Amino acid sequence: MELTPKQQTTEQIRAAEKILVLTHFNPDGDALGSLLALYLVLKKLDKDVTAVVPEAFPATFSFMPNISEIHNSYSGTKDFIITIDTTKVKVDRLGYKHVPEENKLNIVITPNSGTFRREDVSFSYGSFKYDLIIVLDSSDLERLGTLYEGQNALFYETPVINIDHHAGNDFFGKINWVDLTSTSTSEILVSLIESLAREKPLLDEDIATALLTGIITDTGSFQNANTTPKSLTVAAQLVAAGARQQEIIRHVFKTKPLSTLKLWGKILESVRADQDGRFIWAKVSKTDLMETGASENETSGVIDELLKSAPNIDFALLLVEREDVMHGSLRAVASGVDVSSIAKMFGGGGHEAAAAFQIPGASLLANEGEIIEKVREFQRKRG
Repeated sequence: MELTPKQQTTEQIRAAEKILVLTHFNPDGDALGSLLALYLVLKKLDKDVTAVVPEAFPATFSFMPNISEIHNSYSGTKDFIITIDTTKVKVDRLGYKHVPEENKLNIVITPNSGTFRREDVSFSYGSFKYDLIIVLDSSDLERLGTLYEGQNALFYETPVINIDHHAGNDFFGKINWVDLTSTSTSEILVSLIESLAREKPLLDEDIATALLTGIITDTGSFQNANTTPKSLTVAAQLVAAGARQQEIIRHVFKTKPLSTLKLWGKILESVRADQDGRFIWAKVSKTDLMETGASENETSGVIDELLKSAPNIDFALLLVEREDVMHGSLRAVASGVDVSSIAKMFGGGGHEAAAAFQIPGASLLANEGEIIEKVREFQRKRG
């Protein structure tokens, strides 16, 4: 009988020694919560684990336990090995000299007797330092940004486990645990942790808090339409395990830096309604970010906490102009609206209730009108 994705994942983790855990750029609470929870679990299993997110995370999530141990980069290169045949020549000393002005590193070998020949020297590469990669909450490898770019060989030669809950997932892993019925990747990991906890208990207060952060943020504190009986049951299980629910609510929903409040004010000033009144959109320019002193990550939350509260709309769209890309976030309000279909028009993805896209090289001045018109056309075809 073929093993389930959960069984395959459990076996791969048990067999691995050095594990790399990754999640997507522009990380949200589920990306960070699932990344941090799995990192802490793997450490308990005595694995050599590295957890990486490709960019700085929002300050909102700085309360999460052990978050300072998450990296923004990693080394995915192989060792370069120089082999010297010493059958006929005995080595006295080995040294090196760095010559930065010539961009050179001289390896110096002093023999006791005899002379080395060119044919005594050979070159090779060692193996990659990781024997397993786990990618969390990412519909495709491109969502990893700099963590994937230029590292194709690592991902080709190392087994990849893909754990996600988005409908648009590319199934890019050797093992693909994609559960579309789960509200979040954090919810999926609860089942994985139970499977791994055969020899000793793994779920503690910190891990439960990280997982509950993911579930709460992806369900909008259980207000979104994607909330299920299972997600409520799992959340209750995590609270029973010691998850600090009120700490999560205080930091994620009830505490905002002044720069965030100023930025959200500008976003609300920019709100526009479609001529048929079926969706609203707002925008953030690079100038807005500069004037308020806010980071790009501080746009997180405004679409869920404010824009979605507009009455009689199907969905809300937020356009954020970044340094070299336009980012769009979509949230469904009316039932039966699949915003992932809109995101796919722009090369993005997600699930029915929440989705996102990025357009490289786009700007508000040049592309806002075109984007909104495509969204309107989608609405017209939808009827």
